[in-house]
Amino acid sequence: MPRLIAALALLCSFVTSAHAQGSPRSECLAMAGIPRAVPVNYRLAAKAEDVAITYAGHSTYYIDTPRGVRIATDFSGAYHASGRLPDVVTMNKAHSTHYTLFPDPKIPHVLHGWGENGQAAHVELRIGDAYIRNVTTDIRRYYGDFAGGDMIKDGNSIFIFEVAGLCIGHLGHLHHKLDESHFAQIGRIDILMVPIDGTYTMSLDGISEITKRLRSSVVLPMHRFATPLDEFMQKIGQQFEIDRRGERSLKISRDSLPTQPTVIILDGV
Repeated sequence: MPRLIAALALLCSFVTSAHAQGSPRSECLAMAGIPRAVPVNYRLAAKAEDVAITYAGHSTYYIDTPRGVRIATDFSGAYHASGRLPDVVTMNKAHSTHYTLFPDPKIPHVLHGWGENGQAAHVELRIGDAYIRNVTTDIRRYYGDFAGGDMIKDGNSIFIFEVAGLCIGHLGHLHHKLDESHFAQIGRIDILMVPIDGTYTMSLDGISEITKRLRSSVVLPMHRFATPLDEFMQKIGQQFEIDRRGERSLKISRDSLPTQPTVIILDGV
């Protein structure tokens, strides 16, 4: 009997190990299509922790994880948020307001949304309690760039940040509609950071269709310029509520996601 028990225990360990190795690294891909409701017993077993999100300006949001990792999106080198330097910065190269080639050398992780030598950028980074990955899209060429073709393949990245059970997506400087392969790579997004300028990135019709398709619980607009917020709200439809805030930061957890899809307008947007 003891030998049988030991053999069963060994077999279970092999199965557990194989399952762990075969599991996807991205929880947001694994959870795609699963209802956002969290079972009661899971809520009791693991209380969801807050993630702090701060609008710093233009397309830059600061994400502060429960374990103290600070991430800055579409980072141009300007320090808008108070406190220490980011641990991670992501960048896109459409315009100089979305990247810098000379970031502070004290920033440990600088993630480019574009590749070199014709190769697409590939990002998979685990740092502390955050997992960061990217999905590449094409961008229009710079003004005066006559290298051939209207678009630069894989010149922009949609970055996905997986923190405390939340799937946070930043569309970057998106210039075209997404196809089914993009949506499959993105997976589930709980909080979506979306450019709503209507011209420099995409039309409001185009970006609204993407917003509706991703069906995020929270939408955080950015890259707004003079776009009337009411026009964006009209485009995405009545299924989204609007929540205007008087501060630049919010704290949110998996458990505090709104039950109705909501556009949250932070101060400064």
